[in-house]
Amino acid sequence: MSRQEGLVRSEPQSLVQSDQRQTVAPPCDVYENGEELLVMADLPGVASNALEINFDKGELTIYARRADVPPQGTLLGAEFRSTDYRRRFAVPAGIDAGKIKAELKSGVLLLHLPKSEALKPRQISVKAG
Repeated sequence: MSRQEGLVRSEPQSLVQSDQRQTVAPPCDVYENGEELLVMADLPGVASNALEINFDKGELTIYARRADVPPQGTLLGAEFRSTDYRRRFAVPAGIDAGKIKAELKSGVLLLHLPKSEALKPRQISVKAG
């Protein structure tokens, strides 16, 4: 992968807010090593059954919904509202789509996008002759 193609590029994301729900782009970090691309997305308060991840034609889409917080008394201020998270990435060629794995731990989504064997670094042996 060239340096430019090797990085997952994200689209600009906008914040949409209504009286009921807001939609935000979760903050994400992307790492690359010899084996995979790793996407880490911050999704506080999201349950695994409220998470949808799709990979199609080089595009990775993350959609999640944080549930409403049940009332705990008289509401005096609200900053932890129900929220929709949506993020879309263009992913470089060479990802083995059949081996993509996702895990959600403590509000952080870890997406493992393994590189195909052709893209993995390898050592070439040299024969003396």
